[in-house]
Order: sequence, then structure tokens, then C-alpha cells
Amino acid sequence: MKVELVTNLKRQATKILADLHLSKEPVLITEHGQPSAYLVDVQDYEFMQRRLELLEGLARGERAVLEGRTYSQNEAKEKMSKWLK
Repeated sequence: MKVELVTNLKRQATKILADLHLSKEPVLITEHGQPSAYLVDVQDYEFMQRRLELLEGLARGERAVLEGRTYSQNEAKEKMSKWLK
């Protein structure tokens, strides 16, 4: 992973962005020697967001099963019948 100082980002934003688009490698931005932010390609960010949404959906489903909030197939058909017409 590439690391850049925030001052370099201020001075060379166009070059850093061009490198990011070519390499697709995230850039860690540091301030005063400490990690401050990640700079990532838009497509990579959107992909990560979609993946996170899927994982959160799976976690909600697993939690529902553990809490017993499930339906039998017949119960599910009955509840869904108004949308399946």
C-alpha cells in the first residue's frame, strides 16, 4: 500500500490521483505521522460498499435464525401471497 503525507496530497493531488487510477492501489494519507484516511478508487469503494451490504444482510439473517424469527415454507407462502398474485 502506498503512503502519502497530507502535505504531499495538497501539493500533488493530480499526480496522486492519476497513480491511484492506474495502480488501483489504495493510498494511506498520514498527518503528523499518524494514519488519517485512505484514498481509494471509486469503483473499488463502490464494490466494497456492495459487499458490506451483502454481509450485513447475511448477518441479519443469521441473527433472525438464532432468535427464532423464521417461518415455515407454508407460512412464508401465505405471508408472500399478496405479492405473488
